[in-house]
Amino acid sequence: MRRTAPLALALGGAMLGAALAGCGQSSEEAAGYVPPPAAPTPAPEPTPEPAPFATAQPTTRPQPLGRAGGWRVTTYYTALESLYDGERKAVRGCARFHCSHGKAPLGSYPADFLKVVQMEGSGRITGGPQRGRYLNWSHSVGFWLDDTTRDSRGRPLVPWASAAADKSVLARGRRFAIVGCGRDGDGRPIEGEVCAGFQKARWTVVDLFRPGYGGENHADVYIGEEKDARLSESPFYTTLNGATLGPS
Repeated sequence: MRRTAPLALALGGAMLGAALAGCGQSSEEAAGYVPPPAAPTPAPEPTPEPAPFATAQPTTRPQPLGRAGGWRVTTYYTALESLYDGERKAVRGCARFHCSHGKAPLGSYPADFLKVVQMEGSGRITGGPQRGRYLNWSHSVGFWLDDTTRDSRGRPLVPWASAAADKSVLARGRRFAIVGCGRDGDGRPIEGEVCAGFQKARWTVVDLFRPGYGGENHADVYIGEEKDARLSESPFYTTLNGATLGPS
């Protein structure tokens, strides 16, 4: 999902893809990327002595953000060049970070890799003179070479922590958790292991949508970089329709 460019570059300016994991693999193994965080194991607490004539206190639950079951959560990621084999295409843009709509030659890359970079915002280069660097893209900047991925303030994206939203819905810096996963694009409940992965994470809004790509009750969460397989084939590359968000 396209977001705004880093503010150091220019002001202003995941789709559906839920495929089942490979046979005999866990969802994390099939994902081939940075896996969801493991849930921490809390230390056991001593059992307090019951107070005489104690009155049970009602348990209060945190209020959801917005309407319960009213959110759409999409995902975005960083592509890995070695996983793509399309016809190579020359790219021009900015050869450095502080630049906009440059015309410098940046190298040649598989066309299908470039398509994903323009959709997701970043891709890691695995061959040629720019090996190990990132080819990033923004509607307001175009292509540029960088040493990392970038959020809208120029900081590296953090897997299973960075998120994007329309600023009228969730302000920059707002922390949230996904407490209810809702259903996928086919109307089926989100797979238990996949839902658990999203629920373990704690997200912070660090990106803003490009105008026209956000919308009411829509959040976009970053799930990391491809490793051994295309993330478009992972069950974690999905859309959570009717999700519930809560404070973190």
